[in-house]
Amino acid sequence: MARKFFVGGNFKMNGSIASIKEIVDNLNKAQLDADVEVVVAPPALYLHLVRDTLRSTIEVASQNVYDKPNGAFTGEISVSQLKDSNIKWTILGHSERRTILKETDELVASKTKYATENGLGVIWCCGESLEEREAGKTIQVVSRQLEALKAQVSDWSKIVIAYEPIWAIGTGKVATTEQAQEVHKAIREWLRCVSDKVAAETRILYGGSVSEKNCGELSKQPDIDGFLVGGASLKPAFVDIINCRK
Repeated sequence: MARKFFVGGNFKMNGSIASIKEIVDNLNKAQLDADVEVVVAPPALYLHLVRDTLRSTIEVASQNVYDKPNGAFTGEISVSQLKDSNIKWTILGHSERRTILKETDELVASKTKYATENGLGVIWCCGESLEEREAGKTIQVVSRQLEALKAQVSDWSKIVIAYEPIWAIGTGKVATTEQAQEVHKAIREWLRCVSDKVAAETRILYGGSVSEKNCGELSKQPDIDGFLVGGASLKPAFVDIINCRK
């Protein structure tokens, strides 16, 4: 079965009511490739606004979720609260949360396990720093992150993997098409140790300064099944990225 192309838009901690409404309006009016699954992740405060006003063919994701059902966890959001609000996806393990907020591989895996077991789709992020890439440790680092996930997760059907080289996020630096495909291929080969079915069916996205200029060439690679878009998802060019295979 062919893997459906997937484009996620991560707004990060950006936007206002006015600018978010403008983004939603732009997406609602756009002619989008029907063969692409699109999910957008606004800041938590705007999840309801986006879900209530965005076309139904685009799903909405939170940028984080916790691994407990409820309780004294100030500042966190639960899976049940997201589902109650008709939010069907979450992003977990983004490098900004791993590095700035010190989330460990194990915590990210625990959150992913809890989210998927309770019905959320997860865009699970992995990737290496510039120092790790220059030391030739890219595959080693990504494999370590995957091993932590495999130790806790049994059902991979709700997981989309996003490879995001940390050195290419928001820097304007982009992994070459060859660099990206090399890592995506290695991730798919690693997934065979889960099962051939998981390796064949799991979508692997590229994230890292994706733009309307580089998305076309990247999308042609055999193991790149879509994109996790950061800054460009706040701009009209996001539509061009969604439609990059047209």
